[in-house]
Amino acid sequence: MAYDFSQTTDRLKTHAIKWQEVAKDSAYIPLGIADMDFPIAPEIQEALLDYVKTGDYGYAYSSQTIYQAVIDWEAEHFSNPVLEEEILFVSGVVPSISIALQALTQPEDSVLINTPYYGPIPRTIQLLERQLVKNELVKVEGRYQIDFERLEKQLTEQDVKAYVLCNPQNPSGRVWTREELERIGNLCLKHDVLLIIDEIHRDLTLYGNQHTSFNTIDPRFKAISIVLSSATKTFNLAATKNSMAIIANPKLRKAFIGQRLANNQHEVPTLGMIATEAAFTKGNPWLQALRKQIEQHADYVAERLETATRIQVMKPEATYLMWLDFSAYGLDDKALYAKWHDQAKLLFNEGTAFGQAGRQHARMNLALPFEKIVEACDRLVETFRDI
Repeated sequence: MAYDFSQTTDRLKTHAIKWQEVAKDSAYIPLGIADMDFPIAPEIQEALLDYVKTGDYGYAYSSQTIYQAVIDWEAEHFSNPVLEEEILFVSGVVPSISIALQALTQPEDSVLINTPYYGPIPRTIQLLERQLVKNELVKVEGRYQIDFERLEKQLTEQDVKAYVLCNPQNPSGRVWTREELERIGNLCLKHDVLLIIDEIHRDLTLYGNQHTSFNTIDPRFKAISIVLSSATKTFNLAATKNSMAIIANPKLRKAFIGQRLANNQHEVPTLGMIATEAAFTKGNPWLQALRKQIEQHADYVAERLETATRIQVMKPEATYLMWLDFSAYGLDDKALYAKWHDQAKLLFNEGTAFGQAGRQHARMNLALPFEKIVEACDRLVETFRDI
């Protein structure tokens, strides 16, 4: 089947957060929040419509078929053998991070993240009264790297109890290699650190990059890890509210289940279960077409901006999000915002939303029709060409 990524739905009618400012001023192009302006895969749409036609919106349980869909997806795409009892459904990855931290750390415990970061993660850590430890990534030849010497120093000196790792990394789209993940795992084993891995962007690898699921690296790592993922980012299903926590260690799993129940987060919307199952059983052809489309968009933006402006582009190794570096212009964040938001009428995510490491940056969403990508680049070139 051929999939059409040149069209979008009328997102003003559905109260899409990304389009909220467009409702006030139609001149804006929304390029921020990490959902797509493409319609979902027709195979998933059909499964959801079939459910709606039943007229049954009562309580539902997680069927064996959705567990099998997750098991098969893990095996086929990541060579990751997962048992049914290891799969726990929660309404989202961030809620799962909250559950894990509540269950397995204590108030005032230190929790480490890499920066720049996805904002809801440090927010969650601090709302739970844990101490936030920031490990800043190092940019080497336009690509983020982990300073492992500094990482180990922070783990020991700040008595870190948990490390929340994004793989692929948000906002940069960096895919951590198997060797890097092995070093992280060995450090966490050595220093008795719980590792919570957010893998929500894992299915959106680009340019031949391969995602390595953490539980496939070393059997020992399963004792200290909670791996989180979802079909919602990959297949544009955020509103259906479903994700998976895969926990091989029975002790960690029991604590997580207990906290999930205490939080009354043990129920997942039926729409989320149906959408997830349809995505994992019927959505792969759409996903392969989407990846090619995103690569086309990323290639165009990188070539256009690097040729016609001084904006430095970090092409994503995964995800439909692109990290833009405006530091060559020497403008502060307020002045930059005035340029791309007020003058160019572009709605990026501000770099400072990802921490101080995001100063003089912005995150650009590539998941919209190509003609809008071209228009956005035209506006950026016009705005920044002569500065």
